[in-house]
Amino acid sequence: MQGKEVFRHAVEKLASTARTSLGKLGLSGDDIDWIVPHQANLRIIKGTAHKLGVPMERVIVTVQDHGNTSAASIPLALSVGKAEGKIKQGDLVVVEAIGGGLAWGSAVIRW
Repeated sequence: MQGKEVFRHAVEKLASTARTSLGKLGLSGDDIDWIVPHQANLRIIKGTAHKLGVPMERVIVTVQDHGNTSAASIPLALSVGKAEGKIKQGDLVVVEAIGGGLAWGSAVIRW
């Protein structure tokens, strides 16, 4: 694999899919309370948050504690965010992931 190119692709596609999901609802990065990303790589998480204009203080990160848990990473990060009292009722949460075969997607959730 070409690491730099995969990194750039992941950051661009994750930010793009999140913007698309938000745009369909008439929202932007300013409206996001939390980003809960796929926990594959901290650099990708930081790059995506930066592209969306969301500070890392509003991103749930668990990769340092659990590693890349594949398809379980978003549900696990959501449960950690809730248990830590970060995600609260009414919060706008964006989840986004990229995975095997370089498929990607996102969803906007009103908690």
